[in-house]
Amino acid sequence: MVPAFNSAREPALAAVARACYRDTMPVLTLTEAAALLPPRGALIGLDLGSKTIGVAASDPDRRLAAPVETIARKRFNRDAERLFALAAERRAVGFVLGLPVNMDGTEGPRAQGTRAFARQLAALTALPIALWDERLSTAAVERALIAADASRSKRKAVIDQHAAAYILQGALDRLARNGAALIHPAPRRGEG
Repeated sequence: MVPAFNSAREPALAAVARACYRDTMPVLTLTEAAALLPPRGALIGLDLGSKTIGVAASDPDRRLAAPVETIARKRFNRDAERLFALAAERRAVGFVLGLPVNMDGTEGPRAQGTRAFARQLAALTALPIALWDERLSTAAVERALIAADASRSKRKAVIDQHAAAYILQGALDRLARNGAALIHPAPRRGEG
């Protein structure tokens, strides 16, 4: 069910939500979401920060993730409107949202905030929303950008979207491994 929007204040979000997304979907693990995804179609990866949202997208065959943009967070409805517009442009079939899990596997306030954002987004879409462990993604991207000799200002401008691509690529790699295991199961003892 698409929630009602004040059409005078949020007409674009209301129109996008009504046109593209019919029913709501719960927030899922990547494995759960994989079962609901069609064989082809782009995925949108998100790196949620307190001030920005890094956005990445995959190709329709889900082999490669690429940075798209960094959204300066304003209000949830405006942020969601932009995310849905990006998803519609790419004919996306789902979202992958990085979950900032602590190194010991526990979830702190940032992970709880991410789950809350995912639930709000899920209330507006029928597309699957999968959570994917993003531990150390920003640190890995920062190291790669430093190794590429990117200036501090350049790193600041692109780090969130590159972190989203890093998160999404990890999810794509896992989906590919799981898909290969389903197509070509490992031989049992004595079979191979």
